[in-house]
Amino acid sequence: MSFFDEADEPPRTESRPRARATPRRRGSSGAGGRRPPREQQSIQVRRAVAAGALLVVILLIVLGVHSCQASATTNALKSYAESVNSLITRSDSNSAQLFGVLNNNSGSNAVTIQTEVDQAEKTAAGILSDAKSQSVPDQVNTANQNLVMALQMRVDGITGIANDIQPALANSSDSNDAITGIARQMARFYASDVLYKLYAVPEMVGALHADGIAVGGQNGEPVNPNQFLPDVQWLLPSFIQTELHATVPGSSSSAKLAPGTHGHALDSVSVAGTTLQTGSTNTIPAKPAPAFTLNFTNSGSNNETDVVCKVTVNGTGVSGTTTVPETSAGKPATCQVTLSSTPPTGTYTVEATIEPVRGETNLANNSLSFPVTFQ
Repeated sequence: MSFFDEADEPPRTESRPRARATPRRRGSSGAGGRRPPREQQSIQVRRAVAAGALLVVILLIVLGVHSCQASATTNALKSYAESVNSLITRSDSNSAQLFGVLNNNSGSNAVTIQTEVDQAEKTAAGILSDAKSQSVPDQVNTANQNLVMALQMRVDGITGIANDIQPALANSSDSNDAITGIARQMARFYASDVLYKLYAVPEMVGALHADGIAVGGQNGEPVNPNQFLPDVQWLLPSFIQTELHATVPGSSSSAKLAPGTHGHALDSVSVAGTTLQTGSTNTIPAKPAPAFTLNFTNSGSNNETDVVCKVTVNGTGVSGTTTVPETSAGKPATCQVTLSSTPPTGTYTVEATIEPVRGETNLANNSLSFPVTFQ
């Protein structure tokens, strides 16, 4: 084959595989490929339902938290009221113990009386310590401050009496000043009662009522209305001297005792015309504070002056006294004693007493005790 013949032949080409055309994807109609209206509406409904469910959950949580907080506040207030009731009940018992020592000390020496007063001081300090350490809701902060101050006054008053009791009983030149000092401590007790009954109690009751908590009665929270000072006559130095059976040089009580026998015998006790019985329970209305009529006899051979009649509801701190200016030798006498405050309902032992006078040796017939149910 010639050169030219080869040139005339068509050139050979290599066989290559042809690229397959990619089919065009059909796009959804409309710009941006939006979903169909029904699908879009379904998504919005689901979102709305989810948002609503979330809102309900949030509301339930908020209501639950508020309910828990309200319940916690109510429980805290109830617990505080119960604690205060317990503290004041303990303080009442301490008052009964203290004044029992002060006005029933005939035959006791000064050291023994001092020991009893010191014990009352320790008890009062323990009550005060418990009051300071108790949990106090914000709603009763002011009430609690007044409560603590009242209990502090009681501790301070008993401390003062402890300092003055032996000099008061020593029949010395210092006795009169010591008795006056004890009267000042009684004024502390009176002030503590005012602070507790007229300030702390109304403030606490107001907080309980504001929270919807019932107060008093069978189902309400108990509130102790009692006072520490059993009778306002304890504010008088002359009354204190009589109750302590103290002798003050230069006073009428240190004058020469008249010869012959001295004393009284308590014959009977009645309330509203009904004579009380020692062997069976007597029922008496608690409100208003009952008045007891004491019938007694001057069993001595001498007239007596400033004869003290007393009635005590044991275990409550409630009592009352009155003074008869003079009784005649061998003659009957009577006195009426109204309790200083309303006694608590329930059954208690009521003790009526004609306080011993100077020179009286037989004290067995000065008192009568009765089981009484106050309603």
